[in-house]
Amino acid sequence: MTPHSDLSKLFSDLSVSRQKYRLGQRQVATIVIGALIVIIAIWFNKDHAPGPANKPVSAKSDDTLAGVTPVVVAPVRHASFDINLLAIGTVTPLNAVEVYGRVDGQITSIDFKEGQMVKAGDLLAKIDPRLFEVQLTLATGQLARDQALLDNAQADLARYRTLLTQDSISRQQVDTQEALVRQYKAVTQADQGGIDNAKLQLSHTKIIAPISGRVGLRQIDSGNMVRASGSKGIVVITQLQPIAVVFTAPEDALPQVMKLLGSARIPVNAYDRSQLQNLGKGFLLAADNKIDPATGTIKLKAEFSNADGALFANQFVNVKMPIETLPKAMLVPTSAIQRGSVGTFVYVVKDNQTVVVTPVKIGPSQGEITVINSGVATGSMVVVDGADRLREGAKIKAIVRDTPIAAASHSARTGAKARSQGLDPLIWSRDLSSRPAT
Repeated sequence: MTPHSDLSKLFSDLSVSRQKYRLGQRQVATIVIGALIVIIAIWFNKDHAPGPANKPVSAKSDDTLAGVTPVVVAPVRHASFDINLLAIGTVTPLNAVEVYGRVDGQITSIDFKEGQMVKAGDLLAKIDPRLFEVQLTLATGQLARDQALLDNAQADLARYRTLLTQDSISRQQVDTQEALVRQYKAVTQADQGGIDNAKLQLSHTKIIAPISGRVGLRQIDSGNMVRASGSKGIVVITQLQPIAVVFTAPEDALPQVMKLLGSARIPVNAYDRSQLQNLGKGFLLAADNKIDPATGTIKLKAEFSNADGALFANQFVNVKMPIETLPKAMLVPTSAIQRGSVGTFVYVVKDNQTVVVTPVKIGPSQGEITVINSGVATGSMVVVDGADRLREGAKIKAIVRDTPIAAASHSARTGAKARSQGLDPLIWSRDLSSRPAT
């Protein structure tokens, strides 16, 4: 073997050894990474596994495991039920006036405070009156001069008539003097009209409130010129007491509304955005004479006394107006109504604590209360929560609902009573519902 071949073999052995070394390093790295992944997974599962304190509560209670399903039930009530028209209305003043100056001149004073309540006839501003005082003086002097001429002409006429009886003057002179007297009378009448006009113009230098209401922000300051033909007013007065609310009703409700409008005063209540606070009680005032074909609605207007000022112009309110009252209606919570192949039904609780599927015919609903026309009797207990876990004949554990449930069967007096107790006026509690309907 030559030295050259030995050297080649040595390099070949070194290359093979280096490749084996690299392969070994890769295998070791793979094993280490895999071990780290396993350790992390074990640690994560250990820390996040649900313990006795944080395990999810089983949907099945002991009663359920025993074949008994806990449900919430409520009785079928017998009470009056108001079918209400619910709408969004806009508070609209019955009268709103923009006050302008009626004569040309300079504003010398502003006599109101922005936002204050004023009465009809209150002074709002003054215009410099001196020009109009001078005009009144001139008109008065003109009348005095012409009145003197008239007096003189009348005296001459009296003398001429005496001379005519004595045949001392011609009839023509008397006729001429009579015409002159009539002329001076007409002149004095015109002068009196000039005086009246000057007085009227002078009175317009005091700008007074034409209606009672709340003044807005002033639109002109003292010292500025105003003109009778100007387009900029001084201030806007809005009548707030009484005030109106304009809202719409569907055309289907129009026959009932018109029937009530012609026979009685229909109460209308206005609520705030949350429908919890009653802002005022009013009465339906009028209905528009046409239906909007684009929306199929008709505009209605109600009037509110607004004694406390709770309603403000252009304010949006929720309107509630009863259009029909069912005096003896069977009422159930809307959550009790189920729908299936048999139509609408409820689960009625029997004496042996089982439920039976009972088809019902439902009537109108309001909020969370529905009228039952037939199918159940007053006092029957119906399932209002948990019905999705029931079937015909299922055994249940009944929990009677004692908390107030939403209803729309309150009369106005009952709603007022609830509000005085700090309750939602739409809440129907067992205590309130048991009282006679009004």
